[in-house]
Amino acid sequence: MSPAEALAALRAAEAADGAPDLGRRRDLLARLAAEVKRRAADIAAAAAADFGARSRVETLLADAVLVADLALFARRRLRRWARPRRVPTPFPFRPARAVLEPVPKGVVGIMAPWNYPFQLALAPAVDAIAAGNRIAVKPSEHAPRSAALIAAILEAALGPRIARCVQGDAAVAADFAAQAWDHLVFTGGTATGRKVAEAAARNLVPVTLELGGKCPVLVLPGADLAAAAREILAGKALNAGQTCVAPDTVLLIGHDRAAFEAACRASGIAVPETALLGEGQAARLDRLAAGAVLTPLAPDGPGGRRAIALATAPEDHPLLWEEVFGPILPVLERPDLAAAIAWIAARPHPLAIYLFGATPAEEAAVAAATRSGAIVAGRCIEYVGFPALAFGGIGASGQGRTHGEEGFRALSNLRARVRHGRFSLARLFDPPRGPLAERLARALVR
Repeated sequence: MSPAEALAALRAAEAADGAPDLGRRRDLLARLAAEVKRRAADIAAAAAADFGARSRVETLLADAVLVADLALFARRRLRRWARPRRVPTPFPFRPARAVLEPVPKGVVGIMAPWNYPFQLALAPAVDAIAAGNRIAVKPSEHAPRSAALIAAILEAALGPRIARCVQGDAAVAADFAAQAWDHLVFTGGTATGRKVAEAAARNLVPVTLELGGKCPVLVLPGADLAAAAREILAGKALNAGQTCVAPDTVLLIGHDRAAFEAACRASGIAVPETALLGEGQAARLDRLAAGAVLTPLAPDGPGGRRAIALATAPEDHPLLWEEVFGPILPVLERPDLAAAIAWIAARPHPLAIYLFGATPAEEAAVAAATRSGAIVAGRCIEYVGFPALAFGGIGASGQGRTHGEEGFRALSNLRARVRHGRFSLARLFDPPRGPLAERLARALVR
């Protein structure tokens, strides 16, 4: 099925059936959560086949449990989210009544990447279904077994009158981005996100972009170095660093690199359970790291599982400017917090900034002097699994928000509804106007 055919089929279903009411949406969300849970073993097997080696635990938690939790969280709170919200009416217009009501946008396109193939296809689907929309999903062609299973899950849980799955290569993805959706959600790299936004703009399609970036980690003087190293490596090992919010570069303040390396080795975290996705990803990392000094924490594991490597590189090296997206961890020493903040400010705004050992004053200083999608202290990545917490970036790391109520609102049209009374002071300005209207207007200006 082509993108245009998927859009046409969903438009026809919308015209015939209308938007799903709240009861139907709640049922669809429950069905989606149940289907994801039922097929959890199949999800883990499909992801492992696509990656060559992928941690079963990581897939179950990040691609199955997270999606089911988001769906059930939205289902429980949907009636409150969808309730029209009354807004104040200015005195001259009273007794008018004004409300904002979230109504469906229509048909939402979702473009998902390969790194978390199920989560990043189905989590936006939760937001869209909760908001009363129909969806067309384009999974990544780089994870074909996962894409086929996503199609089966959508068919079983939502049905073809609510959801369609479009599979294909990069040309199909470009065609998908060019369709006249009512909203387009894209998750992927920043460079591709720009192309998607340009294609959507030709049809004036609003977009939610979940992109990447260099998520820095600040290890401050107050940090327990052993604990910080363990937490950072736990985040880096997840999905072999192929995570948009993975810790990307460590900035040591008041700690030296040798001590940090020793703490990393003592942590026992070295070889991720997940492999790099294919030779292309491995070759990209090799090109990115060329000329840098890499210090692997252990020998590589079997089946394409690369050990995490600490990296040292010159300040102008691409490794310190481009998103790593793999098990390489650049480590820099900075003399003070101001220098670390300057390093962050010199680069595009990240999805997340991670802090270890920060005092409240230091955390406040980072928050005041930087822009990011999130600031997280004491742990990496897990905040993405908070169903009530809006997720997204800023600037080059993305625009718009997903998850929870903010994801629901992003994929809703907040329509104004106004009912006027028979009389109001504003009617004194209706034509034909006399001297009184002129005097009142001058008084209002003053």
